Amino acid sequence: MRRFGIRTALVFCTVGSVALLAGCDATTVSGGTTGGAPGTGGAGAPAGTYGTSPLANPDGTKPGLAPLTSEADKAAARKIIDKVATKGRGPKTGYDRDEFGSAWLDTADGVPLARNGCDTRNDLLKRDGKDLTYRGSGSKKCVVMSMTLNDPYTGRKIDWKKKTATAVQIDHVMPLSYDWQMGAARWDKAKRKQIANDPLNLIPVDGPSNGSKSDSGPASWLPPYKPIRCSYAVRFAQVSLKYGLPVTAPDKKTMLAQCGG
Repeated sequence: MRRFGIRTALVFCTVGSVALLAGCDATTVSGGTTGGAPGTGGAGAPAGTYGTSPLANPDGTKPGLAPLTSEADKAAARKIIDKVATKGRGPKTGYDRDEFGSAWLDTADGVPLARNGCDTRNDLLKRDGKDLTYRGSGSKKCVVMSMTLNDPYTGRKIDWKKKTATAVQIDHVMPLSYDWQMGAARWDKAKRKQIANDPLNLIPVDGPSNGSKSDSGPASWLPPYKPIRCSYAVRFAQVSLKYGLPVTAPDKKTMLAQCGG
């Protein structure tokens, strides 16, 4: 569950040989503790550090969210965002997280990774994490106990352990409350379960950053790591288009601006 917090504008270097070669001070997040100097933002890290371009990952089954840096990619991004419809945000009346099913269901039909014997949260940790360790073995090897995550929202490397679970949270890119206000209140529960568990709409990220987002649209909140913002806008648009949900006019304007529009 997200919580309200203070939006941070600080951005940090990634850890690893790429960051060091770029001349950055290495920063690691472990158990939710952060450090490092502001303004570096993982500069110099290649796009693949944070996963896959959203342009090459339309179903969300590939890892992460890589920056879009070329003018051609940004132009393609704007074409996707241009297709998104707009309308005003409706009332939040009647919204409850349970309207989208119990958290991290493995039984949401119609989305990738469903009904594989592992819950959605662990599916996403496995999709995006590296150096994973598990509880159990064989077919029961579902619960991720530790991993490293190159967090696209902050540009940091997070060394995560299950005992500090909230240091990494699974973000609904298009927040469920936002979905509700933009039309999901009229859906049946099966469709709401889909959007809540669809890997296209889910990214493991730094917990405090996710908390600061709450149920904001792009006009009110963007990832602190600026190079990822166009990709984030594309992913927001991909979810919007897949589920036929509009966004607000200010949100669409902000999304286009992240990709040079």
